[in-house]
Amino acid sequence: MKIMSINAGSSSLKFQLFDMQDEKVLVSGLFERIGIDGRYTIKYNGEKITENIELNDHTQAVNILLEKLIALNIISSLDEIDGVGHRIVQGGDKYSKSVLITDEVIQDIESFKDLAPLHNPAGLLGIHALKENLPNAKMVAVFDTAFHQTMPKASYLYPVPYSWYEDYKIRKYGFHGTSHRYIAEKMKEVLGRDDLKIISCHIGNGGSITAIKDGKSIDTTMGFTPLAGIMMGTRSGDIDPSIIPYVMEKEGKNAGEIIDDLNKKSGLLGISEVSPDSRDIEQGISEGNWKCALAEEMYVKRVVKYIAEYYVLLDKADVIVFTAGIGENGINVRKEIVENLSALGIKLDYEANDVRGELRKISTDDSSTLVYIVPTDEELMIARDTLELVQNG
Repeated sequence: MKIMSINAGSSSLKFQLFDMQDEKVLVSGLFERIGIDGRYTIKYNGEKITENIELNDHTQAVNILLEKLIALNIISSLDEIDGVGHRIVQGGDKYSKSVLITDEVIQDIESFKDLAPLHNPAGLLGIHALKENLPNAKMVAVFDTAFHQTMPKASYLYPVPYSWYEDYKIRKYGFHGTSHRYIAEKMKEVLGRDDLKIISCHIGNGGSITAIKDGKSIDTTMGFTPLAGIMMGTRSGDIDPSIIPYVMEKEGKNAGEIIDDLNKKSGLLGISEVSPDSRDIEQGISEGNWKCALAEEMYVKRVVKYIAEYYVLLDKADVIVFTAGIGENGINVRKEIVENLSALGIKLDYEANDVRGELRKISTDDSSTLVYIVPTDEELMIARDTLELVQNG
């Protein structure tokens, strides 16, 4: 059975096609700059095809994608695609698991767009484009927020007037749920236990940390939006909200412009004034750039703060997992984070840590808590959910 995972952005469409018999990736790729000019990259059988091509909208991108799948003999007919799983960022507090897409689900995704104005409309573009081209394939919505619906009220409510929650659904939703769920399932497989207490550190350009107990999220760092929590590539993470009106007055900006600055001009980029990419930050540090060194120090401090908080919340963690771009590849960042956790008896195996993008235990045998690197696979989780719903409805 062949299942496609789709992650649609406002001007992009990322995809993978799986043969679910052995969960093999048959082809993957990215259509980008949709509605601007257009470019696509397709990877299959160890080859990569890149072409600049006019892409007016997502429907056109999907048309080209499906044509290429047949032209490259990856499939012989569109009917071979049994299901399509769509990453949807915001499912509100209604969806705690992935669901088959119906007219009601589409209406709900539309209704949640105020909570994810950049992401949910893009997800709908992907849904409509694929439904039009693959009328016989079942469509599935996989919500980033679903995994965090197990958080208790004391974790997901903010200390603001309760009427804000009742009237406007102001609460912590959390994101990266598909990745954190993958980590929970992978560690259950690796350690042979389902009663684990895990601190999952999904740290990349965006980042969130989640406390997981017995396979369920009990708290996470991202909040009402993905802007909250730890410092990120271009996002500030948690700040004093009074800063917003203060800078509005000083710079003559409106609230939306300040939020844009906090989303796109802050974090590693804002402090280093060099780049949001941790690789560039490391290069800057090696060249003696003190702002790059400061940016990394601040980043590590904020990650450590949340790991320590969740360590106490879980009454000691069994395992800390690093995943996503920085988590999987940031050798020095991982080192700095673990060294700052030494008060908890957590110890790093420096030789084991000298690796990128590989599942590996990196704590010493006498460490109080296991530490692992685990490459995440959100697309595979989307495909697995889709397969289950295609087969069982």
